Amino acid sequence: MLPVTGTVVELAPGIHAGFTGRAGGVSGEPYATLNLGDHVGDDPAAVAENRKRAALGFGISPDRVVWMNQVHGATAVTVTGSGQAGDVDAVVTPEAGLALAVLVADCLPLLVADAAAGVIGAAHAGRPGMAAGVVPALVAEMARHGARPERCVALLGPAICGRCYEVPRDLQDRVARTVPEARCTTAEGTPGLDIRAGVTAQLTNLGVTNITHDSRCTRESADLFSYRRDATTGRFAGYVWRVP
Repeated sequence: MLPVTGTVVELAPGIHAGFTGRAGGVSGEPYATLNLGDHVGDDPAAVAENRKRAALGFGISPDRVVWMNQVHGATAVTVTGSGQAGDVDAVVTPEAGLALAVLVADCLPLLVADAAAGVIGAAHAGRPGMAAGVVPALVAEMARHGARPERCVALLGPAICGRCYEVPRDLQDRVARTVPEARCTTAEGTPGLDIRAGVTAQLTNLGVTNITHDSRCTRESADLFSYRRDATTGRFAGYVWRVP
């Protein structure tokens, strides 16, 4: 288990990462309080203030953060400047001082770094993206900039766990045809999906074996947003950046 929410960890030499939680922002219910999602119905001014607070809390300049318009797909792109990366679910940068952010509220935020190549990446790895191949897309995009899987360090952030993620049997079967390791049984004995197990298997199959987990379940953790638990709710974020 990694340190508590909001703590900066050294993912690799010179590369930092961290996850936000729910506390410390200005949003009202049901987004209370540190909602970073600008697509969930919250006051845009509150989201902007929350994003500023989150960045400063990690020691990041708020104008040096890259955000994605996440669409549950498998597109990965390289970015060299801050702002919006477009309709993608994975971003990569070789630029020092540029922070990559991924928003979640049950999906898995994946942060990856190759310190030797000076390359970092972040992916929104929910059920659809995992099945579509966002993880190999991220690793391939990083490889275009000199990253090598055997040197990469991956951090899997908080996500809904397999005990809590019940799905219809036919949906489980469809995902398992692509990612068999994701098939599981929930605490209720019903068909489930374990996104963490699926992403871990995908990384391992790609040659990334240095994998660290923040094992908190979003549905079980009151200090994290969870769409499955609350429906209308905010989003927390994972950040990764290379220190200039």
